[in-house]
Amino acid sequence: MKKTMLAFLVLLNTIGFAQKIKPLLPVPTKEHLAWHEKEFYLFIHFGPNTFTDKEWGDGKEDPTTFAPTQLDCNQWVRVAKLAGAKGIILTAKHHDGFSLWPSKYSAHTVRESKWLEGKGDVVRMLSDACKKGGLEMGVYISPWDRNHPDYGTPKYNDIYIATMKELLTGYGKFFELWWDGANGEGPNGKKQEYTFRRFEDSAFAYQPHLMIFSDIGPSIRWCGNERGIIGNTNWNLLDTAGFYRGYGGPPEDTLNQGNVNGKLWIPAEADVSIRPGWFYHAKEDNKVKSPNTLFNLFLKSVGNGGNLLLNVPPDRRGLFHEADSASLVSFAALREKAFKTNLFTGLKPVVKTTAGLPTLTYTFKKATKLNSVVLQELIEHGQRVKTFTIEAKESTTGNFVKIFDGTTIGRKKIATFDPITTSSIKITITDAKAEVLLKPSAAHDFGFEVKN
Repeated sequence: MKKTMLAFLVLLNTIGFAQKIKPLLPVPTKEHLAWHEKEFYLFIHFGPNTFTDKEWGDGKEDPTTFAPTQLDCNQWVRVAKLAGAKGIILTAKHHDGFSLWPSKYSAHTVRESKWLEGKGDVVRMLSDACKKGGLEMGVYISPWDRNHPDYGTPKYNDIYIATMKELLTGYGKFFELWWDGANGEGPNGKKQEYTFRRFEDSAFAYQPHLMIFSDIGPSIRWCGNERGIIGNTNWNLLDTAGFYRGYGGPPEDTLNQGNVNGKLWIPAEADVSIRPGWFYHAKEDNKVKSPNTLFNLFLKSVGNGGNLLLNVPPDRRGLFHEADSASLVSFAALREKAFKTNLFTGLKPVVKTTAGLPTLTYTFKKATKLNSVVLQELIEHGQRVKTFTIEAKESTTGNFVKIFDGTTIGRKKIATFDPITTSSIKITITDAKAEVLLKPSAAHDFGFEVKN
């Protein structure tokens, strides 16, 4: 009980006991903590596929196919900021091998297109726009290259490192490097044996602060699906021994849930597209996800302790389409409305402990309507909570009834339930790996229906 109360004092910042807390390993790095705080950012798939109506190009495209007529990276940044996104990750090179910068190590780039007479550089334009607009930037560099003649030979690994160096040393600081495990044949009919350890070492040498994404990290993991959904259980921990990227990765349920006693801090990122496809297709202009759908994806990703990476593909003009932009702006408005008022503000919870596990009871001054409670752990000391419940006091009987069964909390848990009107909310930690360290809780009435 003494240790639990100590933890609660730390969460309220009343006494500086942080130095006395024993961390529960593994713990996040400072780069991890900064990444966790971003919560939501955009993915941009853009390239020859935008103009050929394909999702996966074959590397045989004529470079002149890439022909945006009004490309404006400042517009991407403006819309991203209106959406509340904290950054943008660009597909600088997809599987077709086409580079959105004039790479010295490829003959399949914007340099070979007629766009801006071969003098254009999308990476440079977006880098400049992000710096001007105050957003962070990341890059996706597909290891698979369906165009490069050396793909499938040991030489290609050196070429891939050289292309990474061009990007990671020539365009300023990136917050994330995005890899997938795609590994098909190159133009010579051969597959590549990637030297990912060298790739990692080189990337960190160029930008030591980088967060590297793949299905086994080393910094961030794939959530196991491309639907943008992380489950109720989400440990920021993962065991990677014996696994490798691609088809040799951990099972999808492991990627989604993490490992309860994992040895490495590798949190989950949920990727999903605002459209059915990842690249722009005009036939999908009426299939853009609605603001409500995006809000629900936010609840199922950020609300389950991960980050949301939402793909918004520019159209053939090189602009975010009006339908995508409108949905994004309305999505931001929904989030603003939902989380604007913390109904726990000014309330001091009563804390009791049973077998060392705390129960926090918040009592309102009058009956209050709500449909969400937000919980957060002090993850800098490790992830600890295994299960919890939320109960509401019935006005008729005075009894508490369960309204939410939760497993992990982690960086953030947005627990949602049918709207209730109650005088008191009780949060009980029912199982934990160590002393419970929580930040102040919040409660909200979204003011609109949430589909659980």
